[in-house]
Amino acid sequence: MSRPALALDHVCKSFGSVEILRGVTLEIPTGERWAVIGPNGAGKSLLLNVMSGFADPSAGTIHLHGEKINGLQPCAINRRGLSRSFQITNIFPRLSVYENLQCAVLWSLGHRYCFWRRLGALNDVRQRAECVLEQIGLSHRRAVGAGLLTYAEQRALELGITIAGDADVILLDEPTAGMSRSEAGAAVDLIRSITVGKTLLMVEHDMHVVFSLADRVAVLVQGEIIACDTPSNVRRNALVQNAYLGNDTPAGP
Repeated sequence: MSRPALALDHVCKSFGSVEILRGVTLEIPTGERWAVIGPNGAGKSLLLNVMSGFADPSAGTIHLHGEKINGLQPCAINRRGLSRSFQITNIFPRLSVYENLQCAVLWSLGHRYCFWRRLGALNDVRQRAECVLEQIGLSHRRAVGAGLLTYAEQRALELGITIAGDADVILLDEPTAGMSRSEAGAAVDLIRSITVGKTLLMVEHDMHVVFSLADRVAVLVQGEIIACDTPSNVRRNALVQNAYLGNDTPAGP
């Protein structure tokens, strides 16, 4: 069996005497798309923070392509091939769409921020930024200030920033939050296209999005994984129905 892209072994996270994550164990194979679902307060965003180095686990281990990463800084984890987005859009609003992508590309290509070097002279940065710009469908908005984009366009730009470093493991936190049904549908198409050949783990409340994208679904309730299975099996799981989904889940693809 091939080594999983991302593996969590009994990961716990406590704040004082309060346990938020309680022994989370997951093995995500390379190239699969997974979703983590669960009620508010279950610890889903914290789980992504622990995976990406923004919070240290209280116990347990996390491996990226077989290499232990818990205890590393987020930038070090990112350089090892894991990138994540956040619930709140993180962009440079005063920079153009294209400039945002250039900034995202710099470090991944081995460049450092240098005030006396023109970005336009860095051909590898320009080519990678142009490629991502095309992937996210914002070529026609390249010169527009990021703060002037529509909400859906800003989320698309953030996806572009997330993949700009060419990470092979992508974590997305509520990628379609606040979108209309048509915007969410477009976002699903974009996520599907930009994660071809990559490993995806997303936290998402919209079950239409989850069942459209995920190969497997992990259900987190009160800091514990209560089910991890295919979308169709999770949909039929009585424990999951009682704890989270209820009887209004979409029919799925």
